[in-house]
This record gives sequence, structure tokens and C-alpha cells, in this order.
Amino acid sequence: MSDASRLKNTVYVGGLDNAVNVNTLHAAFVPFGEIVDISLPKPDLPSNTDPHRGFGYVEFQEAEDAREAIDNMDQSELYGRVIKVAQAKPQKEQNEGLGSKTAVWEQEGWLAKHAVSEEDRMATEEARASSNLRAEDPMQGLEGLDVAGPNPA
Repeated sequence: MSDASRLKNTVYVGGLDNAVNVNTLHAAFVPFGEIVDISLPKPDLPSNTDPHRGFGYVEFQEAEDAREAIDNMDQSELYGRVIKVAQAKPQKEQNEGLGSKTAVWEQEGWLAKHAVSEEDRMATEEARASSNLRAEDPMQGLEGLDVAGPNPA
């Protein structure tokens, strides 16, 4: 099965209580169709004692079953908590977005989008140089103020 069709058959289930396990999810989602796989991602830190990260994925045999589960289970209650059920999205690569190990300007396409032409760079430098030549008098505009405080009426 291709990754694209697997994503159509997979639903994201968020807002799970720590008491929820694979068997609980299976029992909650089996009425909507045959389940191929259920995963509950574990916490990244080994010191964390939580059984999962509060969300999971349920993969169905058929895409229609996944849509049916989303329609019926989204915003429903499981173990006293309202759960979010939506179509699963593809996992981001490690070099994309926040938390990536690559600098933004080294990512593909960033430089092409944000680079400044040499002509624009020269014009900016000339404008800065000309503004530095004519330093403004900090006391300009204060000629009529010979008395401190409010104007006497």
C-alpha cells in the first residue's frame, strides 16, 4: 500500500487520557471498519513516565471507514476527555519548520525567495551613506522654547 493511500486510511486521534491504550482505541474504533494498525507514540524523553504522548493513529483497511470514524468520533468523549479525530497528515521532515537541525537560510528555496539583488544592495548602501553625511541638529525646532514648562496663557 502506498504512503498516500495509507494516509487516506489513517485517522489522528488527539486529546487522549493516559489510561487509554491500544485495546481501548481498538474497541472504540472497530465499529467503523476493519482496523489495520494502531499506534500510540511514546514520549521522547526516557525519564517521562507517561504511557503515550496524548495522541495516536488508527489505520483502517478502507478510506471510507476512516471518513466514517472522523464523522462519528470527532469531539466525542473517551475516558472523560473530549477527543479530536481528524485525517492524519504526513510527518514533516526533520529539516523543515521549527525544531529542525538546519538553519533557515540553508533550507532549499529560502535563498531564492529572500535573496536581495546586488543592485538593491548598492542602492541601500548609498542611501545610508548620504543620510550619514547630513547629520541633523538635535536642537532644531526648539528655538521658540525659552521658558520651561507649559505656555503661560
